[in-house]
Amino acid sequence: MLPTREKAEELLKEAEQCNPGPWGDHSRVAAHCAEKIAAECDGLDSNKAYILGLLHDIGRKFGVRHLGHVSDGYTYMLSLGYDEVAQICLTHSFNNQTLDDYIGKFDTTDEEFKIIQDALKTVTIDDYDRLIQLCDSLAGAEGVLYIEERMEDVKRRYGSFPQEKWDRNLELKKYFEEKTGKDIYVVVDKDGFKP
Repeated sequence: MLPTREKAEELLKEAEQCNPGPWGDHSRVAAHCAEKIAAECDGLDSNKAYILGLLHDIGRKFGVRHLGHVSDGYTYMLSLGYDEVAQICLTHSFNNQTLDDYIGKFDTTDEEFKIIQDALKTVTIDDYDRLIQLCDSLAGAEGVLYIEERMEDVKRRYGSFPQEKWDRNLELKKYFEEKTGKDIYVVVDKDGFKP
């Protein structure tokens, strides 16, 4: 189940009041990218893509956490009955569906870690998961970034970026360029869109 677009925007605004920061505009940029790319892909709903992109980081509502924002978002969205969003909160950080390539601190409780680990084993990844993973790697707080630029920014902030995850992000870009038949940066209006 999904919230409406209006409810999703309300949830993000409420979350930003709890934990202000650039993550809110990052989420808006990811939502914009997801909507634009989905509109060019057969079988994807652009409104659903927008909602999923907007709420992929909703776990940040609960404070400054690294891996913890994944479990926070996942459990929060499940508690509201938004299982499709919960899945995206989980999968957006794991392009290879493994905890091995997580970038950031492992700041979860044992219980939270087990929730993530167990869910990753059972989840079935689809094109919405792939789309939000791509859009997460295109979205800066100030606008759309080149994917390499965004990954370099993450590498600077966290000290590393696993090569497997780097390669997977580039594969996702290529995958959606093949699906749309267009340059992704053109599709998302890289130089024109600002949150």
